[in-house]
Amino acid sequence: MQLFYKIFLVLFIIFIAFNLYAVEWSLGLMSEDNLKYVFSLSAALVGLILVFVLHTWSKLKVKQ
Repeated sequence: MQLFYKIFLVLFIIFIAFNLYAVEWSLGLMSEDNLKYVFSLSAALVGLILVFVLHTWSKLKVKQ
């Protein structure tokens, strides 16, 4: 994995961990107070998926 992908991988994992810690589970996931953390968590998950897709595409380009 290139350094560029590793940096973003660590960054997205930190974002996910922080948002899971910040959510107040007793209020419910879709509570108005928790929505900013839920949106941030979903954006971090999408970013994590995109990092793996981009890494896979870069490996396919090298093989051709």
